[in-house]
Amino acid sequence: MGVGDEGTPAGASTGVYPGDVDVTDDVGLAGVPDAFQRLWTPHRLAYIKGGQDQVTSEHTCPFCRAPHQTDEEALIVHRGRHAFVLLNLFPYNAGHLLVCPYRHVPDYTDVDEAETAEIAALTQTAMRVLRRVASPTGFNLGMNQGATGGAGIAAHLHQHVVPRWGGDGNFLPIIAQTKAMTQTLGEVREQVAAAWPVSDDETGAAGSTAPC
Repeated sequence: MGVGDEGTPAGASTGVYPGDVDVTDDVGLAGVPDAFQRLWTPHRLAYIKGGQDQVTSEHTCPFCRAPHQTDEEALIVHRGRHAFVLLNLFPYNAGHLLVCPYRHVPDYTDVDEAETAEIAALTQTAMRVLRRVASPTGFNLGMNQGATGGAGIAAHLHQHVVPRWGGDGNFLPIIAQTKAMTQTLGEVREQVAAAWPVSDDETGAAGSTAPC
């Protein structure tokens, strides 16, 4: 692009191109809109900066801190006796849940029988609740074991429950490595938590903040 003697683009005496005024926002902020959509994800910065290295113990583990926060702050949808369920802060799809034991253990072989049974039961309930509130046509379930196995936080075991719909794996996440989310995490948490059944056996566990 050429620049004239007065610092304006060549061929433009005012430095403003024809049509710029028509697309400038009302508050007069700098910049002209273009054809790109921006998906702002500042919450990812903490993980990008630290990654696996930021979780060095129970004290720096987000899964250990979560039960000591309110359900809204930690995005928890259900608290059980040995495990709890919360939304993934970096969801693949809206309603992407994680089932975690309270204990800070890294491997599936580290959980005892009671924890194993409750993780399995909570996973089943999570599927039923998501079917009720969001009508997914499929699910991905899984535990990524270890950093080389793809675990985002390898130090604390967690089971993924990802609802799936036809066409959700379109070009945007595949080519651009970007996922467009249609609801906020807070809205999804409220819907899932409201639909979660409460049995007599679970009543005593409500509000549990079992430490790691």
